[in-house]
Amino acid sequence: MPTVALLPLDQTLPSVTFERLQRVFCQMAASLQPGEFLTTADLDPAVAPPTWYGVITSKQLQALLKGVSSNGGADYQVQLTFDPETIATFLADLQAQYTQYPRQRTVIEQVTATLEQQASQGTCSLTFVAQLLQVLSEGLSPAQAKPTAVACQPMVDAALYQQVAQERLLNHVATQIRQSLELPVIINTAIAEVREFLQADRLVIYQFFPVEQPCSNGKGQTQPELSELSRREGPSPTAQVGLEQGCVTYEALASASIPSVLGDLEKFCWGIMHECRAKYSQGFTLAVDDVEHNYPTAPCLLDFLRQIQVRAKLVTPIQVQSRLWGLLIAHQCSGPRPWQDYEKSLLQRIGEHLAIAIYQAKLYQQLQAQKQTLEDQVHQRTQELHEALLAAQSANQVKGDFLATMSHELRTPLTCVIGLSATLLRWSLGPLTDKQRSYLQTIHDNGGHLLDLINDILELSQTESGTATLNLSEFSLSSLVEQNLQMLRDEAHSQNVTLKSVLMIPPERDRFVADPRRVKLILYNLLDNAIKFTPAGGNVTLKVSAEPKTVIFQVEDTGIGIPVELQPQLFQAFQQLDTSYHRNYQGTGLGLALVKQLVDLHHGRIEVNSVEGQGSTFRIELPNQVLIAGSELRTVRAEAASPGGRVILIEPDEEIASLICDMLTAAGYQVIWWVEASTALEQISLLHPVALILDFQSLDLDNPLLIQRLFQVPNTDSTKIVLLTTETTLTQKPQLVAGADAYLVKPIDPERLVYQLAQLLEPSVGNRNISLQNSA
Repeated sequence: MPTVALLPLDQTLPSVTFERLQRVFCQMAASLQPGEFLTTADLDPAVAPPTWYGVITSKQLQALLKGVSSNGGADYQVQLTFDPETIATFLADLQAQYTQYPRQRTVIEQVTATLEQQASQGTCSLTFVAQLLQVLSEGLSPAQAKPTAVACQPMVDAALYQQVAQERLLNHVATQIRQSLELPVIINTAIAEVREFLQADRLVIYQFFPVEQPCSNGKGQTQPELSELSRREGPSPTAQVGLEQGCVTYEALASASIPSVLGDLEKFCWGIMHECRAKYSQGFTLAVDDVEHNYPTAPCLLDFLRQIQVRAKLVTPIQVQSRLWGLLIAHQCSGPRPWQDYEKSLLQRIGEHLAIAIYQAKLYQQLQAQKQTLEDQVHQRTQELHEALLAAQSANQVKGDFLATMSHELRTPLTCVIGLSATLLRWSLGPLTDKQRSYLQTIHDNGGHLLDLINDILELSQTESGTATLNLSEFSLSSLVEQNLQMLRDEAHSQNVTLKSVLMIPPERDRFVADPRRVKLILYNLLDNAIKFTPAGGNVTLKVSAEPKTVIFQVEDTGIGIPVELQPQLFQAFQQLDTSYHRNYQGTGLGLALVKQLVDLHHGRIEVNSVEGQGSTFRIELPNQVLIAGSELRTVRAEAASPGGRVILIEPDEEIASLICDMLTAAGYQVIWWVEASTALEQISLLHPVALILDFQSLDLDNPLLIQRLFQVPNTDSTKIVLLTTETTLTQKPQLVAGADAYLVKPIDPERLVYQLAQLLEPSVGNRNISLQNSA
């Protein structure tokens, strides 16, 4: 706290003024510790003597106030002094008066001991002086008050100016700490301003480092580049014993004539000796008024201080999180200097502010390091996710290729299984017994079931991989519903389940644009699933309602129902509800998963509402798709008789070729078979076939010239070209089949082949580029 010298006071004052001085004195003493003040009441609490006195012997203030009543108690002869010797004499006389009273003598001895411990030079507290001046000015007459005020006012003004300047300096340092994270800028500015305020010759910061870390100054220079003196004298003993070493890292000089100590290492004989660190760690502040008097027995240290021109020094610690980070040191080089209490207090507070700045900078560095680490981890994780995504995409591509290959390999034998069994059932080469016909029907039905499974797997794979595209066309909703019901009536009849439909479709909204094959597949799976899980005697109803931009399909059944907790599993692939009752029903668990994927492909929505033991309702809402010009598919519905004629078949597989030949021959066509397309080119123009049927997989798909030649054989303008292909080729390479009149997806349904060929050869169908829907 700032202090100021004050002249003693010895004069007569009114009792009112003296009583106010008493109150100011007691208020000042109230904040002190026991043993630092003494009043008349402490010695004689029950007596109100005519003489009142009070003594303060704290570190911040030593003062004696004494008043003796006169004029019948109207006035007091008042004595006020801040001189320690006068106060000590008063306490000695007081102690002699209470020799026979142990308690009072003990109190007086404690106050006397406190006075002897203080290194005061007759200073007083600025706050106390200001309050005294106010009391004296109000209590005295103008003539009496003027000498006292004149004597004290210059000192008070100087102290006030000094306090304001000190507070301004501390506020500036605190503001800089709040506004900046650049530690070197904060420290360099702070020590420069503090040095100027103290009028010290040199102000430095001595920082401690681990032994393995080189010292560096505030400009980023390391210790070996800084001090010729340190290099000349070698390493310090503290470094040799494995403790922290230190060096001067920041410095502010009053003039260029003051030698720089920037970068100097700690020496055993240096003013900041190792044995003092324990005291500094406890907050000890060292004030040396004259090194010549303080270090007469330390010639090494004294010689070093003389070399760097230190005559007086003031040292205070900088502690960061209870650890001694460094020291803040003020040097006076011109001569001895008695350091004042306010100077010690200022240096201590600056050290505390710098500790905050250092801790703040340390936290910022840690935050930056953590930020960089986090950025590195994010980058690494992103790279790992990218690599995982590439691996997943590669695996998905491999899976798609595998499924496409397996689909083709499985469809080829299924062509024979389904086709030959269907041929025998319709155009048997001889009489069949009922048992033989039953066996053929079983073979045909199981082949169809296996084909449905393959189609579902391939369709699900395409939709999950994002390669599936909608083949849009305009179709009749009522016709599509009737086709689905017709396909499933036999199954419903065999399980004694009533299958019916409720159409709420105005005539003007019967036409709808979507992918008819996939919509048909959606309804088929839902109806088949409902029939499968509806007990005998139950009902399955398909309700259809059309709105201006959407169509709603609702499949209701009176089946076993689905528990609420199992409903989230409905649309997962290969998932069957895990109860013993449900396990009695066959299925792969692909149906509803495929339905969900196909609904999403149409940007539609599916909902389910089910009560266990009562039944389920699946509601599907599909938007009316935008039909792209030229994408409409034409569905042939009317039955047609076989017109007959010559048909050329290009098929490398002998079994499939034999099947097709048998089917077409039985239907009244003349069939000529070639294995390779290249050898059939010349014969095609000579034979003038009505139709050319070729297996697209037998062509060289990488040779577009061969495909073009097949589509442009001379003298075949009226010849219809029918391709046998797969769903994969249609999806991935649609441009290759653009020149054909029709295409059929393997495996081939013999009835469908004969039917579509007959339709294609009708006189009314004379233009190319008319694609017929396949039977898949």
